[in-house]
Amino acid sequence: MADRLTAMEVFVRALRLGGLSAAARELRMSPAMAAKHLDALEARLGTTLVRRTTRKLSLTEAGADYLDKAERILAEIAEAEADASSRSLAIEGVLRVSAPATFGVLHIAPLAPPFHERHPNVILEFGFSDRYVDLLDERWDMAIRIGRLADSSLVARKLAPMRAVVCASPNYLARRGTPKLLSDLIAHDCLGYTLAEQAGPSSWRFGLDGEIKAPVRGWLRANNGEALLRAAMAGQGLVYGPRYIAAEALAAGSLVELTLDQPPTPVGAVHALTHPDRRPAAKTRAWIEFLAETLSGLAADW
Repeated sequence: MADRLTAMEVFVRALRLGGLSAAARELRMSPAMAAKHLDALEARLGTTLVRRTTRKLSLTEAGADYLDKAERILAEIAEAEADASSRSLAIEGVLRVSAPATFGVLHIAPLAPPFHERHPNVILEFGFSDRYVDLLDERWDMAIRIGRLADSSLVARKLAPMRAVVCASPNYLARRGTPKLLSDLIAHDCLGYTLAEQAGPSSWRFGLDGEIKAPVRGWLRANNGEALLRAAMAGQGLVYGPRYIAAEALAAGSLVELTLDQPPTPVGAVHALTHPDRRPAAKTRAWIEFLAETLSGLAADW
């Protein structure tokens, strides 16, 4: 059994680190011994897990499936050992966090220094992107998501509430007038967010369930909320989106929040998501508790 676990660890670390030599160094064995463990693992399973060249390792289909299961087994073993020893409170290791691009840059990245002060043995790795990420396939420890969550097997924890706003710069409103009704929007430059149905390039949704559609038009569209915010601050049109993006500009007077005849559709909330098949490691639990503690204070402006 010990040899099986060692071979499994060689396999996982070789894929994580990019080669058998790197895995061997981390496991304090020779490259030749690491190769023997991998050979023995493939022989026992009766299949090829990786294709090896002098430059890299590449997973076969069987290898990709085995990698997911092996990582889960090793993580559970590590967690069990930690819970059963005095190291159960140790918060350490690489913590991979996925978050939406704009929210990540504005509100997650600034939290890295204070979290590091509290937990100096954790290495944070952020992935900021507005695309949907698969926690298990892409090996993220947790994800931060904003909005109303679709049905999912992921374990979600609400971190902070969120609301939406329509706003524009004082300069723009002085030139073009201030819209009061949803029907007024069609006469304005509305900056469209291409990734959201709620504030898309051709219609904006209002009402508690997004049941009211208002046609809009505008000369600028983008898949990034901060880009649209900068355009609005420069007097280029109206922007509609989560208040966290505009909070600083609203406080400074660079943007003005508009009141229309129908309320913005609620954005939902900020959530922390973890995979249901794994008990989160101590580092992940510590990070989520830190987020819940910190974001609850910031959310007063959201």
